[in-house]
Amino acid sequence: MSIKQTRMSAKKSSLCEYVNRSSPVRGYGKCLPAAVRRYVPAVLGIALTLGLWQWGGYLVANNPDTYAFADFAPAPTFSRLIDIVMSGEVFDMTIPSLSRIGLGLLWAIVIGVPVGITIGRIPVFREATHIPFQFLRMISPLAWMPIAVLTFETWDGAIVFLIFAAAVWPITFATAAGLRKVDPKWFRVAQNLGARGWHMLIVIVLPAIAQDVLTGIRLALGVAWVVLVPAEYLGVTSGLGYAINDARDTLEYDRITAIVLIIGAIGFTLDAVCLQAIRRYNWVKTS
Repeated sequence: MSIKQTRMSAKKSSLCEYVNRSSPVRGYGKCLPAAVRRYVPAVLGIALTLGLWQWGGYLVANNPDTYAFADFAPAPTFSRLIDIVMSGEVFDMTIPSLSRIGLGLLWAIVIGVPVGITIGRIPVFREATHIPFQFLRMISPLAWMPIAVLTFETWDGAIVFLIFAAAVWPITFATAAGLRKVDPKWFRVAQNLGARGWHMLIVIVLPAIAQDVLTGIRLALGVAWVVLVPAEYLGVTSGLGYAINDARDTLEYDRITAIVLIIGAIGFTLDAVCLQAIRRYNWVKTS
């Protein structure tokens, strides 16, 4: 190494030390590459969560009244999680749940988007449906469980209905709100240019409300994913909710926590996919 390079390296090291000393959070890694520094808060948050989890597991394991639940700790949980993944059991759990979520969400989109467009486009319909829809929206989807069980011939049908009942309202109201934000001049210009009916819907309405619809789908997916697990406590013999219920009956606490981690990981992934789709259709450029 040349004398010039040595001096430059020393200056850089001194600058890093000065920045770290003067930073509000000392040692935060101001001299780390930007691609690495952006993940530091997330890594710290995960480490803190795992530390609290480990500490809680230690307290449970060393308490005579709760030591039977020691398998909730991280080490047994991750060991069981690896077994579930390596054996392929994770697919047996998740595929039925994802199929129910997909079918319920599909029905919510098929019904919610047209109803939302009608609410946003026709004031009379909006006023007529405001009170009934708001009333129905405030009813917990799980409250429909007895009616769903009596109405549908299969347990899967009842679960899909509960998911639909949870997902349809965010999609409907997000679609209506998105359409109401569209400048009315767009419709007048399109009509002057000869656009009618389906052409206006495809060219003007759907592109204009795409981001709002996707936002509604993201919210609906979050609510539906929360409803899925207790809904699968019904008479089905597959899915994540059934797996948790079965592990509870057999007192496999490490298995319960491992399945909870799987539920969280899948939900986090689905939400990230929706977020990327929303950003893809964002008309407002962000820095």
